Amino acid sequence: MDVDDRHEKRGVREDAYTLSSGRGTVRFRHLLEHIQDAVVEFELVGGEPIVRGFNASFVETFGYDEEAVLGGSLNDLIVPSWLTEEATELDGRTDAGMVNYRVVRRQTADSLREFLYRGIPSADDDPFGFAIYTDLTDTRRKERRLEVLNRLLRHNLRNQVNVIAGYVELLEEQHENQHTMELLACLAEAAENLNGLTQEAGAIDRALSEPLPEEPRVDCVAMLERLVDRSREEFPHAVIRTQTPSGVHVAATERLEAVLAQLVENAILHNPAAEPRVWLEVHRVAGGDWVDVVVADDGPKIPVMEHETVTGDSPITATSHGAGLGLWLVRWTVQRFGGVLSFGTSDAGGNRVQLRLRRADGGS
Repeated sequence: MDVDDRHEKRGVREDAYTLSSGRGTVRFRHLLEHIQDAVVEFELVGGEPIVRGFNASFVETFGYDEEAVLGGSLNDLIVPSWLTEEATELDGRTDAGMVNYRVVRRQTADSLREFLYRGIPSADDDPFGFAIYTDLTDTRRKERRLEVLNRLLRHNLRNQVNVIAGYVELLEEQHENQHTMELLACLAEAAENLNGLTQEAGAIDRALSEPLPEEPRVDCVAMLERLVDRSREEFPHAVIRTQTPSGVHVAATERLEAVLAQLVENAILHNPAAEPRVWLEVHRVAGGDWVDVVVADDGPKIPVMEHETVTGDSPITATSHGAGLGLWLVRWTVQRFGGVLSFGTSDAGGNRVQLRLRRADGGS
């Protein structure tokens, strides 16, 4: 059965998918038959959406027989009884020629699921319209679970770390045995590391949940200059040099400074040299649309498996997930700005971490 025959069998009006040419009509029908989103065409009869056509994904997603769908009420088929008022409101908007865009709950043959619903009225001022459903159920459930785990774990970890640190302090006051003191020092370090993880998790949560402005714009050169001044005060034993042009604006927010500070701090703290060296650079990429912000050092290399896991070049496994959250914070923040994170080797044999960011419109 070809596309046209299958289209006719499902009762879709011949002019429903008409484009600028007959061949375009066939291509459009072919697209609707193979697109993963569920698409249904309906006619508003007395305010009720009556199904006049649908694609294969609609049947697969909702699980109803074709015979039960065609010619029946779409609302009776997929709208739970307690959401009838919401569906009626959406149908009224469609009848008034307005496009609908909303997350809704709809019933399939075996369960209640969440969808991104797009309701599109006919352009011909007739009572027909299209409904497009993208299944969000699994994605939204995962998001909620992660949010709960993130908040609960951070809260409980922080509380337990405070308890551990308090008992360590008490024990240190009561014991003078050298071996015991060494064990307590290890315990205190572990508690501090746990506390650091909760702080990093909080930073990630803030970075990913904070809304971005419509046109983010920040002077990355001025940002680096502030960061260098602060880092030289905090780490006076380190040598920090810069190589930057005059003001360069990238499509980012002030969150970029926290990411760069994380990289600089890692480069210094993980370098056992008496005088660790760090280079901060800004380069305009040929073509003018992108800018590279680079943090390079002469310290020990980040393990290949660790940075490949963070960049997505290697899968996350039980033994390969990164040593901490710092590099994940860098990656997700850069991605949020529409940029790319990459790792390489510096001229001094250490790490070269590159943040490629879009140049801000109208910026230097």
